[in-house]
Amino acid sequence: MTRSAAPATPATPAGYDVLVLGEVLVEIHADAPLRHAVDGTRVRLSYSGDALNAAAAAAAAGARTALLAVVGDDELSAPLLHRATELGIDVSHVRRAPRPNGAYLLGSDTEGGRDFVYWRTHSAGSTLSIRHIASWRALLTGCKALVTSGITGALAPGSRDAVLAAARIVHEAGGHLSYDPNFRPRLTGRAEARELLARIAPLTGLLKSSCPADAQALVGTGDPREAAARYRALGARAVAVTAGAGRLLLDEGVGEATYLPVPPNPHALDATGAGDCFTGTATARIALGDPLADAVAYGAAAASLSVSGRGGTGRIPAFTETAALAAAHRGGR
Repeated sequence: MTRSAAPATPATPAGYDVLVLGEVLVEIHADAPLRHAVDGTRVRLSYSGDALNAAAAAAAAGARTALLAVVGDDELSAPLLHRATELGIDVSHVRRAPRPNGAYLLGSDTEGGRDFVYWRTHSAGSTLSIRHIASWRALLTGCKALVTSGITGALAPGSRDAVLAAARIVHEAGGHLSYDPNFRPRLTGRAEARELLARIAPLTGLLKSSCPADAQALVGTGDPREAAARYRALGARAVAVTAGAGRLLLDEGVGEATYLPVPPNPHALDATGAGDCFTGTATARIALGDPLADAVAYGAAAASLSVSGRGGTGRIPAFTETAALAAAHRGGR
């Protein structure tokens, strides 16, 4: 089951624990791997995108959360925003553009493999720009934490500038920044992604990266410890590296990097959005005052629970469930 909530009440500019900057997408989930899709294959319509996934997780973890995004003017915009509100996200600051929303088709199999086809060229989300950041300056200055990603920075040159501008505002105001490079070769080149990483890493309180996928492309190594060290050398204050099922390395910059226990999920269906769920949950708990290691442990537990659902927001666990799993798994190690 997904977590639902009453429509969020807009907070004052200084009232948000977490802001999430990025792209929301229409999700079309096929009942079969895409290579086996035929005429008549059933599909399920939902809403996702890394920003929506992370914002939903942050709200579920107890944070007052608002989405900073640009949505379109097509017929799916209203149900998209309604779904975000159901998930406890304040959408009162979302901007509109006279373009369609981006979308993607997802197919998965019983072994956990996933295929994606995206339609986001000239989408509303890709129009995110500096002028939007200027309109959100008071929100960014007053928030406790911001979540954004390399996907957002790769949508268009204007989106890249927007990510950097937002990150600088939050950093200079003393807020926390969580950043996931989320390298997508279909969206951007390796050199461009590395340049963005080099500029944003010094502003980042928590950098979350997959290994070997992101780490190999961006810092040239498939070793989690070395990847964490290289991200920290770029300026990131702390680094969490996911390295396959059950492996999460945390480098806090003090002492030796350590692997944290990751709760297994025997009922996994779909890992779409699990990394976003981790980042949103961990950032929420950091904003709410939890120690970094505890926040990361909660993020790992929430991500593990999330893979029991289909799609990016198909399973957003309530924090009571996340906390119970994190405590039980720690106690069982």
